Amino acid sequence: MTLLQIMADDDAGEVRLRTGDASVIGTELAGRGIEFDRWPAMSGLGAHIPNEDILAHYADRIAELNADGRYRHIDLARLQPDDADPQWSAKAEAARGKFLSEHRHAEDEVRFFVTGRGCFYLHLEPEVVAVVCEGGDLVSVPAGTRHWFDMGTRPDFVAVRFFEEEDGWIGDFTGDEIGARFPALDELIAA
Repeated sequence: MTLLQIMADDDAGEVRLRTGDASVIGTELAGRGIEFDRWPAMSGLGAHIPNEDILAHYADRIAELNADGRYRHIDLARLQPDDADPQWSAKAEAARGKFLSEHRHAEDEVRFFVTGRGCFYLHLEPEVVAVVCEGGDLVSVPAGTRHWFDMGTRPDFVAVRFFEEEDGWIGDFTGDEIGARFPALDELIAA
């Protein structure tokens, strides 16, 4: 379920808005300078589908989004459970831990979720805006926006990533531990 939850940045218990209505989500995010869109989901997507096939399926949408040629690096991020790999849980936990601390990027962070789920927490003083994205959701976090990302305790997603520079995904960590004071993705979904 796509979800928007807006909380006071000094009190996660002060929920100002919680909605799963995509039009309300789009309006609320647009009012904060955040782009949100919905693309048709790809049917029959499984772990066996090659990255090239997924990118080809969305080629028209990707071309439209990148009409100005701004994004020179477009790829797929995949993190899907692999119970046959005894190291999978440790790898997933390490991947999750990289993005749970507040950071910002020098360029926009643009993600289209082909499948699965993840949550962007945007620290827009005086609030934290949690955007749970699922298959079909596109979000663009403007450069310099303080945020963190949670992929849950059992990460499972495929997302198209758009970068201007090859190292555009590298974060500038603020050192603020704000993320530890807010509900994790699994808690948001369960509420």
